[in-house]
Amino acid sequence: MSTISKLEAQKRIAELTATLNHHNQLYYQEDRSEISDFEFDKLLEELIQLEAQFPALQDKNSPTQHVGGAITKEFETVEHETRMLSLGNTYSKEELLAFDERVAKGLGHRGYSYFCELKFDGVAISLVYENGELVRAVTRGDGYRGDNVTANVKTIKNIPLYLQGDDIPDKFEIRGEIFLPIKEFEKINAAREANGEALLANPRNTASGTLKMQDSSIVAKRRLNCYFYQLLGDEIDVDQHDEAMHLLEKWGFNISPTYKNCTDINAVFEYIESWREKRHTLSLDTDGVVLKVNDYAQREELGFTAKIPRWAIAYKYKAESAESELMSVTYQVGRTGAITPVANLSPVLLAGTTVKRASLHNANEIKRLDLHNGDVVFVEKGGEIIPKITAVAVEKRKADAKPVSYITHCPECGTALERKEGEAKHFCPNSASCPPQVLGRIEHFVHKRAMNIDSMGTERIRALINQGYVEHPADLYELNHKKDQLLGLEINAEQYEKSSDGYLYVALRKALFAVTDGISLSAIYQYLEETETLEQHLKLKQFTDFIHHQNKKVSLNLAAVDKLKNLLGQLAHDQIEDFLPVSAVMAMFVGNQLSLEALHQLSLQKNTVHDIVLAFDFELHRDQEDKIKKLKGNTFQEGVISNMLSGIAASKEQPFEKVLFALGIRNIGENTAQLLARHFKTIENLGQASTEQLLDINGVGETLVNSIREFFDQEENQANIQRLKAHGLHFEIKSEDLPEVKGNALEGLKVLASGKFEHFKRDEIIEAISAHGGTYLKSVSKNLDLIIEGADMGPSKKEKAEKLGIKMISENEFLSMIAD
Repeated sequence: MSTISKLEAQKRIAELTATLNHHNQLYYQEDRSEISDFEFDKLLEELIQLEAQFPALQDKNSPTQHVGGAITKEFETVEHETRMLSLGNTYSKEELLAFDERVAKGLGHRGYSYFCELKFDGVAISLVYENGELVRAVTRGDGYRGDNVTANVKTIKNIPLYLQGDDIPDKFEIRGEIFLPIKEFEKINAAREANGEALLANPRNTASGTLKMQDSSIVAKRRLNCYFYQLLGDEIDVDQHDEAMHLLEKWGFNISPTYKNCTDINAVFEYIESWREKRHTLSLDTDGVVLKVNDYAQREELGFTAKIPRWAIAYKYKAESAESELMSVTYQVGRTGAITPVANLSPVLLAGTTVKRASLHNANEIKRLDLHNGDVVFVEKGGEIIPKITAVAVEKRKADAKPVSYITHCPECGTALERKEGEAKHFCPNSASCPPQVLGRIEHFVHKRAMNIDSMGTERIRALINQGYVEHPADLYELNHKKDQLLGLEINAEQYEKSSDGYLYVALRKALFAVTDGISLSAIYQYLEETETLEQHLKLKQFTDFIHHQNKKVSLNLAAVDKLKNLLGQLAHDQIEDFLPVSAVMAMFVGNQLSLEALHQLSLQKNTVHDIVLAFDFELHRDQEDKIKKLKGNTFQEGVISNMLSGIAASKEQPFEKVLFALGIRNIGENTAQLLARHFKTIENLGQASTEQLLDINGVGETLVNSIREFFDQEENQANIQRLKAHGLHFEIKSEDLPEVKGNALEGLKVLASGKFEHFKRDEIIEAISAHGGTYLKSVSKNLDLIIEGADMGPSKKEKAEKLGIKMISENEFLSMIAD
């Protein structure tokens, strides 16, 4: 590479660029590949090296410009220049006909057509181009403003970074849907499975989470895609929507190949029917059809309601239904203590995917359906991640079937459940130590806007809670004394499930991997993928054929699977597809030292394999350790522990206002925590403040006073504060944390600054407001007293402020106020 001439490099760069662009075109536009990912990466690596050696030869649209590398700590909130609207939904032909009638009535004629395309299940995005360059990418957010994710969007291979041509407007905006192709989603989950990591829920959520990752180089590896569906701008010289889409295609943007201009509503119906089944063959998830009046002038004439355009609507395909058998009901505990029952079903193919679980919502739903164990049920998959049971085939019910009995105690902590009058859901009242409820509390405590412990993600927190290391925030600061115990602790809780009576189950894939010898986890994963429509007993039966096919220690592995099936037969247990009682699996390895019944009782008390092993009063030999290690999920290693403890130690420097917010007192948000911390100076002053002293503070009402009283009246909260204080957390304002006081012109006022300012940067104007006695708020609400209006203030924010009657002043008026 070092001896290549500039001319040779120029030729090779051109060849590589053309080749890589060709393969990107095939992959992103045509959903096919001619070379492997490895071959593609080698070509890209060569191009990166050549461009590094000859930087002058790098093209602005080179494939290397999509590899990422930027780190984004926080995503800036950005106002949309034009609000991103949602669409109305319809599910029937009659409602579509009614929509068409409204369009005809609004226009006074039927001389219009509809632009139709499939409705994709992705993440809405807005891109702004200036002078042919992509300058901003913003998520939909609340429609008025979203998150700036430009660095991450630039990694998407089929989104041009620079445009060339005589007809490119100086500035324009395009909107589209970012999605993760199904095969990429499956590839990611296969890799996570092989590594023992938690599987991702669905492509849409994965695409959304990927867009908010902090490292854009990781985003680039996820191979997101995007379809564009709207073009906006003052210099767009087109009158029809289909003309705008042709323009975007001409400029190099990826447009869904499913679009069609339909001459009337009957043509729309034909379009809908043509895609009803065919849509399942596409590379991404779809749930309906979007139809829009094609002519822009007619759109203008039809206008908008308060929330949606009158010229567009989304037709949702009716959810498909299928029959399945109810195997068992398990119960999930939410972070607020709410209990949600989930039906475990025999596998059934529905809308292109295999369904094994369905939501039952609450006890009323179980009663309404009159569910009995073993019932044949009708399952429907609408827009929900978890499908739902719509009815029972009563005529197929077995004579001895017993009604499903709702649980009486929390499956996580054993506390008796409660149900408030008038509410549908049961809940666990043990907010202090029920693991899922503790999880929500600790997640709030470590949040970046509170204690900012970014080394503690949800899975790590859940692991520490489930295995008894953390119950209160103060426990985090004592983990440094437990380093040795943390080593080997399981992180991944997704491989576990609990039965309706609280017994621990482990994923079938991990069980089969642990009990066999010489067969890889990826091979077992592939076998289970190929047999996912089979019921579990058939999967286990056919697994013997798989063992023969693998041809690795066949006799030994066949004997092991027979033994596992025998142990399962001895154990009365709920049937949960893709999971087995952990006691039966572990009896394979330690059955000579501990009975199946004893292991089963342990599995009622423990949350992971690691927990169970710690309870053994005997030493494991090497072979047993190796088998059990295969059964475990990911574990805490030295690097993870060190990183986590460093983050916890660093959090001790957070100021009092952040600590106060982290405590999670109901109704105390960031702004209120700052207000209270600066007013009362110490946690003792706040806890001892009278009702009158609290109400004297502008913005504090009776609801907040009651929340503060309730919090400080609980001895447990007082004890936790003392523990946190003993660990060095700040419960009083330090002089350096207080803003410099320059005046009191804004005393008692809640102020917002919006737009661009001539004399201030964003942080500077916030500091100026605080320095003159004001409290800065981040959004428009009725609590706001004043808005400082800068240039290019968002129109939606301004409109809301005007409706609420909030006073708005200019930057110069603000300068005059604080100068007096």
